[in-house]
Amino acid sequence: MQAWIADFRPRAERAGISPATLNLAFADVHYNASVVSLDGRQSEFTKTVWQYLEGAVSADRIAQGRAMLARHATTLNAIESNYGVDKEVVVAVWGMESNYGGNRGSTHLIESLATLAYHGRRAEFFETQLIDALKIVQAGDVTPANMVGSWAGAMGHTQFMPSSFLGYAVDFNGDGRRDIWSDDPTDALASTANYLAKMGWQRGGLWGMEVTLPPGFDYNGIGKGNQMASSAWASRGVRSADGRAFPQGQASILLPGGAKGAAFMIFQNFRAIEKYNAADSYVIGIGHLSDRLKGLGPIRNIPANPETPLTRAQTQDLQERLTRRGFDTQGTDGRAGPNTSAAIAAYQRSAGLIPDGFASASLLGTLR
Repeated sequence: MQAWIADFRPRAERAGISPATLNLAFADVHYNASVVSLDGRQSEFTKTVWQYLEGAVSADRIAQGRAMLARHATTLNAIESNYGVDKEVVVAVWGMESNYGGNRGSTHLIESLATLAYHGRRAEFFETQLIDALKIVQAGDVTPANMVGSWAGAMGHTQFMPSSFLGYAVDFNGDGRRDIWSDDPTDALASTANYLAKMGWQRGGLWGMEVTLPPGFDYNGIGKGNQMASSAWASRGVRSADGRAFPQGQASILLPGGAKGAAFMIFQNFRAIEKYNAADSYVIGIGHLSDRLKGLGPIRNIPANPETPLTRAQTQDLQERLTRRGFDTQGTDGRAGPNTSAAIAAYQRSAGLIPDGFASASLLGTLR
Protein backbone atom coordinates (compact mmCIF):
# COMPACT_ATOMS: atom_id res chain seq x y z
CA MET A 1 0.00 0.00 0.00
CA GLN A 2 2.98 2.33 0.38
CA ALA A 3 3.16 2.71 -3.40
CA TRP A 4 -0.51 3.70 -3.42
CA ILE A 5 0.10 6.30 -0.69
CA ALA A 6 2.97 7.77 -2.74
CA ASP A 7 0.66 7.97 -5.75
CA PHE A 8 -2.13 9.47 -3.60
CA ARG A 9 -0.02 12.30 -2.12
CA PRO A 10 -0.08 14.57 -5.22
CA ARG A 11 -3.86 14.19 -5.46
CA ALA A 12 -4.22 15.14 -1.80
CA GLU A 13 -1.90 18.12 -2.24
CA ARG A 14 -3.98 19.33 -5.18
CA ALA A 15 -6.99 19.13 -2.85
CA GLY A 16 -5.26 21.48 -0.42
CA ILE A 17 -3.54 19.06 1.96
CA SER A 18 -0.08 20.24 2.97
CA PRO A 19 2.99 17.97 2.86
CA ALA A 20 3.36 18.45 6.62
CA THR A 21 -0.17 17.16 7.24
CA LEU A 22 0.42 14.18 4.96
CA ASN A 23 3.67 13.34 6.72
CA LEU A 24 1.97 13.51 10.10
CA ALA A 25 -1.13 11.57 9.07
CA PHE A 26 0.66 8.75 7.23
CA ALA A 27 3.60 8.35 9.63
CA ASP A 28 2.39 5.00 10.93
CA VAL A 29 -0.25 3.92 8.38
CA HIS A 30 -0.23 0.36 7.03
CA TYR A 31 -2.60 -1.89 5.12
CA ASN A 32 -5.29 -3.06 7.55
CA ALA A 33 -6.45 -6.52 6.53
CA SER A 34 -9.16 -6.63 9.20
CA VAL A 35 -10.88 -3.60 7.65
CA VAL A 36 -10.97 -5.33 4.26
CA SER A 37 -12.34 -8.47 5.90
CA LEU A 38 -15.11 -6.52 7.59
CA ASP A 39 -15.94 -4.74 4.33
CA GLY A 40 -16.27 -8.07 2.55
CA ARG A 41 -18.51 -9.85 5.00
CA GLN A 42 -21.18 -7.34 5.87
CA SER A 43 -24.24 -9.33 6.89
CA GLU A 44 -27.35 -9.01 4.79
CA PHE A 45 -30.18 -7.24 6.55
CA THR A 46 -33.10 -9.66 6.71
CA LYS A 47 -34.82 -8.69 9.94
CA THR A 48 -38.39 -7.49 9.79
CA VAL A 49 -38.83 -3.84 10.64
CA TRP A 50 -40.52 -4.95 13.86
CA GLN A 51 -37.52 -7.07 14.89
CA TYR A 52 -35.25 -4.15 14.11
CA LEU A 53 -37.32 -1.77 16.23
CA GLU A 54 -37.41 -4.22 19.11
CA GLY A 55 -33.65 -3.91 19.39
CA ALA A 56 -33.34 -0.27 18.39
CA VAL A 57 -35.96 0.98 20.84
CA SER A 58 -35.37 -1.44 23.70
CA ALA A 59 -36.38 -0.74 27.28
CA ASP A 60 -32.72 -0.30 28.19
CA ARG A 61 -32.12 2.22 25.41
CA ILE A 62 -35.19 4.19 26.45
CA ALA A 63 -34.05 4.22 30.08
CA GLN A 64 -30.52 5.30 29.14
CA GLY A 65 -31.88 7.99 26.86
CA ARG A 66 -33.99 9.46 29.63
CA ALA A 67 -30.94 9.44 31.90
CA MET A 68 -28.92 11.28 29.24
CA LEU A 69 -31.68 13.87 28.81
CA ALA A 70 -31.47 14.58 32.54
CA ARG A 71 -27.66 14.51 32.75
CA HIS A 72 -27.15 16.87 29.80
CA ALA A 73 -30.32 18.93 30.23
CA THR A 74 -28.68 22.36 30.11
CA THR A 75 -26.65 21.55 27.00
CA LEU A 76 -29.55 19.86 25.22
CA ASN A 77 -31.96 22.70 25.98
CA ALA A 78 -29.46 25.15 24.52
CA ILE A 79 -29.01 23.01 21.41
CA GLU A 80 -32.77 22.69 20.92
CA SER A 81 -33.22 26.44 21.33
CA ASN A 82 -30.42 27.24 18.88
CA TYR A 83 -31.20 24.76 16.09
CA GLY A 84 -34.91 24.07 16.58
CA VAL A 85 -34.45 20.29 16.60
CA ASP A 86 -36.15 18.42 19.44
CA LYS A 87 -33.61 17.39 22.08
CA GLU A 88 -35.22 13.96 22.23
CA VAL A 89 -34.51 13.45 18.53
CA VAL A 90 -30.88 14.46 18.99
CA VAL A 91 -30.56 12.02 21.91
CA ALA A 92 -32.29 9.30 19.85
CA VAL A 93 -29.67 9.67 17.09
CA TRP A 94 -26.96 9.49 19.77
CA GLY A 95 -28.50 6.32 21.18
CA MET A 96 -28.93 4.64 17.83
CA GLU A 97 -25.51 5.56 16.43
CA SER A 98 -23.21 4.82 19.37
CA ASN A 99 -25.37 3.69 22.30
CA TYR A 100 -24.92 7.11 23.90
CA GLY A 101 -21.20 7.20 23.27
CA GLY A 102 -20.52 3.67 24.44
CA ASN A 103 -19.64 2.35 20.98
CA ARG A 104 -17.82 5.18 19.19
CA GLY A 105 -15.35 2.87 17.47
CA SER A 106 -11.62 2.49 18.02
CA THR A 107 -10.25 2.06 14.50
CA HIS A 108 -7.74 4.69 13.32
CA LEU A 109 -9.60 6.45 10.53
CA ILE A 110 -6.69 7.52 8.32
CA GLU A 111 -5.48 3.93 8.12
CA SER A 112 -8.93 2.40 7.54
CA LEU A 113 -9.93 4.94 4.88
CA ALA A 114 -6.58 4.60 3.10
CA THR A 115 -6.95 0.82 3.14
CA LEU A 116 -10.47 1.00 1.72
CA ALA A 117 -9.44 3.53 -0.94
CA TYR A 118 -6.49 1.35 -1.92
CA HIS A 119 -8.41 -1.93 -1.89
CA GLY A 120 -10.69 -0.91 -4.72
CA ARG A 121 -14.29 -1.49 -3.58
CA ARG A 122 -15.88 1.99 -3.69
CA ALA A 123 -12.34 3.34 -3.98
CA GLU A 124 -13.40 6.78 -5.23
CA PHE A 125 -15.84 7.26 -2.33
CA PHE A 126 -13.31 6.28 0.32
CA GLU A 127 -10.54 8.40 -1.23
CA THR A 128 -12.85 11.40 -1.06
CA GLN A 129 -13.58 10.63 2.60
CA LEU A 130 -9.84 10.23 3.25
CA ILE A 131 -9.09 13.67 1.82
CA ASP A 132 -11.87 15.13 3.95
CA ALA A 133 -10.41 13.39 7.02
CA LEU A 134 -7.03 14.95 6.23
CA LYS A 135 -8.69 18.37 5.99
CA ILE A 136 -10.10 17.84 9.49
CA VAL A 137 -6.63 17.00 10.82
CA GLN A 138 -5.16 19.99 9.02
CA ALA A 139 -7.74 22.30 10.58
CA GLY A 140 -6.61 21.21 14.03
CA ASP A 141 -9.89 19.68 15.19
CA VAL A 142 -8.24 16.35 16.05
CA THR A 143 -4.89 14.61 15.79
CA PRO A 144 -4.47 11.55 13.56
CA ALA A 145 -3.99 9.39 16.67
CA ASN A 146 -7.28 10.57 18.18
CA MET A 147 -9.26 10.37 14.94
CA VAL A 148 -10.91 7.03 15.58
CA GLY A 149 -14.25 5.53 14.67
CA SER A 150 -15.84 2.62 12.87
CA TRP A 151 -13.89 0.58 10.33
CA ALA A 152 -15.92 2.24 7.54
CA GLY A 153 -15.06 5.81 8.53
CA ALA A 154 -17.95 6.95 10.75
CA MET A 155 -16.73 9.00 13.70
CA GLY A 156 -17.68 10.13 17.16
CA HIS A 157 -20.79 10.04 19.31
CA THR A 158 -23.19 10.37 16.37
CA GLN A 159 -21.03 8.69 13.72
CA PHE A 160 -20.37 11.45 11.21
CA MET A 161 -18.49 10.57 8.04
CA PRO A 162 -15.65 13.04 7.34
CA SER A 163 -17.64 14.77 4.59
CA SER A 164 -20.58 15.32 6.97
CA PHE A 165 -18.18 16.63 9.61
CA LEU A 166 -16.76 19.22 7.21
CA GLY A 167 -20.22 20.32 6.17
CA TYR A 168 -22.06 20.39 9.48
CA ALA A 169 -19.84 19.97 12.56
CA VAL A 170 -19.87 22.90 14.99
CA ASP A 171 -17.86 24.06 18.00
CA PHE A 172 -20.77 24.46 20.40
CA ASN A 173 -18.77 24.55 23.64
CA GLY A 174 -16.50 27.29 22.33
CA ASP A 175 -13.14 25.63 22.92
CA GLY A 176 -11.91 26.34 19.40
CA ARG A 177 -12.28 22.78 18.09
CA ARG A 178 -15.16 20.79 16.64
CA ASP A 179 -14.55 17.77 18.84
CA ILE A 180 -16.99 14.89 18.29
CA TRP A 181 -14.57 12.24 19.63
CA SER A 182 -14.03 13.18 23.29
CA ASP A 183 -16.07 11.99 26.25
CA ASP A 184 -17.85 15.36 26.25
CA PRO A 185 -20.67 14.89 23.69
CA THR A 186 -21.55 18.59 23.37
CA ASP A 187 -20.09 19.27 19.94
CA ALA A 188 -21.34 15.96 18.54
CA LEU A 189 -24.91 16.56 19.71
CA ALA A 190 -24.95 20.14 18.44
CA SER A 191 -23.46 19.03 15.12
CA THR A 192 -26.24 16.48 14.74
CA ALA A 193 -28.88 19.13 15.41
CA ASN A 194 -27.19 21.44 12.91
CA TYR A 195 -27.18 18.65 10.31
CA LEU A 196 -30.88 17.93 10.76
CA ALA A 197 -31.73 21.64 10.69
CA LYS A 198 -29.83 22.04 7.43
CA MET A 199 -31.65 19.02 6.02
CA GLY A 200 -34.99 20.78 6.41
CA TRP A 201 -36.08 20.04 9.97
CA GLN A 202 -39.24 21.99 10.83
CA ARG A 203 -39.13 23.48 14.30
CA GLY A 204 -42.03 22.19 16.38
CA GLY A 205 -43.03 19.62 13.78
CA LEU A 206 -43.44 15.87 14.09
CA TRP A 207 -41.49 13.15 12.30
CA GLY A 208 -44.65 11.05 12.03
CA MET A 209 -47.15 9.07 14.05
CA GLU A 210 -48.78 5.68 13.97
CA VAL A 211 -52.22 5.72 12.35
CA THR A 212 -55.11 3.34 11.78
CA LEU A 213 -56.59 2.91 8.32
CA PRO A 214 -60.34 2.50 7.82
CA PRO A 215 -62.01 -0.56 6.26
CA GLY A 216 -61.94 -0.26 2.49
CA PHE A 217 -58.99 2.14 2.55
CA ASP A 218 -57.61 2.96 -0.91
CA TYR A 219 -54.01 1.77 -0.76
CA ASN A 220 -53.20 3.30 -4.14
CA GLY A 221 -52.29 6.58 -2.45
CA ILE A 222 -49.68 5.26 -0.02
CA GLY A 223 -45.94 5.77 -0.20
CA LYS A 224 -43.46 8.53 0.46
CA GLY A 225 -43.94 9.93 -3.03
CA ASN A 226 -47.65 10.58 -2.49
CA GLN A 227 -48.40 13.57 -0.27
CA MET A 228 -51.60 15.35 0.64
CA ALA A 229 -52.76 17.51 3.51
CA SER A 230 -53.15 15.68 6.81
CA SER A 231 -56.74 16.95 6.88
CA ALA A 232 -57.36 15.20 3.54
CA TRP A 233 -56.11 11.93 5.01
CA ALA A 234 -58.43 12.48 7.97
CA SER A 235 -61.35 12.97 5.58
CA ARG A 236 -60.56 9.52 4.18
CA GLY A 237 -60.96 7.97 7.62
CA VAL A 238 -57.30 7.86 8.71
CA ARG A 239 -56.95 8.35 12.48
CA SER A 240 -53.99 8.55 14.84
CA ALA A 241 -53.50 5.35 16.80
CA ASP A 242 -53.22 7.17 20.14
CA GLY A 243 -55.93 9.78 19.67
CA ARG A 244 -53.70 12.77 18.98
CA ALA A 245 -54.83 15.37 16.48
CA PHE A 246 -52.97 15.55 13.19
CA PRO A 247 -50.73 18.58 12.74
CA GLN A 248 -51.40 20.71 9.70
CA GLY A 249 -49.22 20.16 6.66
CA GLN A 250 -48.39 17.72 3.92
CA ALA A 251 -48.13 14.07 4.86
CA SER A 252 -47.69 10.61 3.39
CA ILE A 253 -48.81 7.17 4.55
CA LEU A 254 -46.05 4.62 5.00
CA LEU A 255 -46.45 0.86 5.53
CA PRO A 256 -42.90 -0.25 6.39
CA GLY A 257 -43.86 -3.90 6.87
CA GLY A 258 -46.68 -4.10 4.36
CA ALA A 259 -50.42 -3.97 4.94
CA LYS A 260 -50.21 -6.54 7.77
CA GLY A 261 -48.66 -4.17 10.27
CA ALA A 262 -48.48 -0.66 11.65
CA ALA A 263 -49.15 2.26 9.35
CA PHE A 264 -47.53 5.67 9.83
CA MET A 265 -48.36 9.17 8.73
CA ILE A 266 -45.03 10.84 8.03
CA PHE A 267 -44.15 14.52 7.71
CA GLN A 268 -41.25 16.71 6.57
CA ASN A 269 -39.13 15.85 9.60
CA PHE A 270 -39.15 12.19 8.53
CA ARG A 271 -37.40 13.33 5.37
CA ALA A 272 -34.83 15.31 7.36
CA ILE A 273 -33.90 12.23 9.43
CA GLU A 274 -33.82 10.23 6.19
CA LYS A 275 -30.80 12.29 5.07
CA TYR A 276 -28.86 10.82 8.01
CA ASN A 277 -29.75 7.27 7.00
CA ALA A 278 -32.20 6.50 4.19
CA ALA A 279 -33.52 3.20 5.57
CA ASP A 280 -37.18 3.50 6.62
CA SER A 281 -36.56 1.23 9.61
CA TYR A 282 -33.78 3.56 10.82
CA VAL A 283 -35.89 6.70 10.46
CA ILE A 284 -38.84 5.11 12.26
CA GLY A 285 -36.40 3.89 14.92
CA ILE A 286 -35.13 7.43 15.54
CA GLY A 287 -38.62 8.87 15.50
CA HIS A 288 -40.13 6.21 17.74
CA LEU A 289 -37.24 6.31 20.23
CA SER A 290 -37.62 10.08 20.46
CA ASP A 291 -41.36 9.62 21.08
CA ARG A 292 -40.67 7.15 23.88
CA LEU A 293 -38.20 9.63 25.41
CA LYS A 294 -41.05 12.17 25.37
CA GLY A 295 -43.27 9.74 27.26
CA LEU A 296 -45.41 8.46 24.39
CA GLY A 297 -46.38 4.81 24.18
CA PRO A 298 -45.19 1.85 22.09
CA ILE A 299 -46.23 1.02 18.56
CA ARG A 300 -49.64 -0.64 18.75
CA ASN A 301 -50.17 -2.65 15.58
CA ILE A 302 -47.16 -4.95 15.45
CA PRO A 303 -48.26 -8.15 13.70
CA ALA A 304 -47.88 -11.51 15.41
CA ASN A 305 -46.71 -13.10 12.15
CA PRO A 306 -45.10 -10.36 10.07
CA GLU A 307 -44.21 -10.72 6.42
CA THR A 308 -40.71 -12.12 5.95
CA PRO A 309 -38.39 -9.64 4.19
CA LEU A 310 -36.37 -10.73 1.20
CA THR A 311 -32.65 -11.23 0.93
CA ARG A 312 -30.86 -9.29 -1.79
CA ALA A 313 -30.77 -12.37 -4.03
CA GLN A 314 -34.50 -12.91 -3.52
CA THR A 315 -35.21 -9.25 -4.26
CA GLN A 316 -33.25 -9.53 -7.49
CA ASP A 317 -35.28 -12.63 -8.39
CA LEU A 318 -38.46 -10.68 -7.65
CA GLN A 319 -37.34 -7.77 -9.84
CA GLU A 320 -36.49 -10.06 -12.73
CA ARG A 321 -39.84 -11.86 -12.51
CA LEU A 322 -41.81 -8.62 -12.27
CA THR A 323 -39.97 -7.08 -15.23
CA ARG A 324 -40.56 -10.18 -17.36
CA ARG A 325 -44.28 -9.89 -16.63
CA GLY A 326 -44.33 -6.27 -17.79
CA PHE A 327 -43.98 -4.56 -14.42
CA ASP A 328 -40.64 -2.87 -15.01
CA THR A 329 -38.58 -2.32 -11.85
CA GLN A 330 -36.08 -0.11 -13.75
CA GLY A 331 -33.20 -2.40 -12.85
CA THR A 332 -32.50 -5.68 -11.08
CA ASP A 333 -29.95 -4.69 -8.44
CA GLY A 334 -31.52 -6.57 -5.53
CA ARG A 335 -32.52 -3.39 -3.72
CA ALA A 336 -36.20 -2.67 -3.23
CA GLY A 337 -36.33 1.06 -3.92
CA PRO A 338 -39.24 3.24 -5.06
CA ASN A 339 -39.24 1.89 -8.64
CA THR A 340 -39.49 -1.67 -7.40
CA SER A 341 -42.19 -0.69 -4.92
CA ALA A 342 -44.21 0.93 -7.73
CA ALA A 343 -43.82 -2.16 -9.90
CA ILE A 344 -44.92 -4.39 -7.03
CA ALA A 345 -48.00 -2.25 -6.41
CA ALA A 346 -48.91 -2.38 -10.11
CA TYR A 347 -48.58 -6.16 -10.09
CA GLN A 348 -50.61 -6.44 -6.90
CA ARG A 349 -53.42 -4.38 -8.40
CA SER A 350 -53.46 -6.60 -11.48
CA ALA A 351 -53.60 -9.71 -9.29
CA GLY A 352 -56.34 -8.41 -6.99
CA LEU A 353 -53.97 -8.07 -4.03
CA ILE A 354 -53.65 -5.15 -1.61
CA PRO A 355 -51.25 -2.80 -3.44
CA ASP A 356 -48.96 -2.06 -0.50
CA GLY A 357 -45.78 -2.23 -2.64
CA PHE A 358 -44.02 -4.41 -0.06
CA ALA A 359 -41.40 -6.93 -1.21
CA SER A 360 -42.13 -10.07 0.80
CA ALA A 361 -41.53 -13.79 0.55
CA SER A 362 -45.23 -14.42 0.09
CA LEU A 363 -45.34 -11.98 -2.82
CA LEU A 364 -42.38 -13.67 -4.47
CA GLY A 365 -44.18 -16.96 -4.03
CA THR A 366 -47.13 -15.70 -6.14
CA LEU A 367 -44.71 -14.95 -9.00
CA ARG A 368 -42.98 -18.33 -9.01
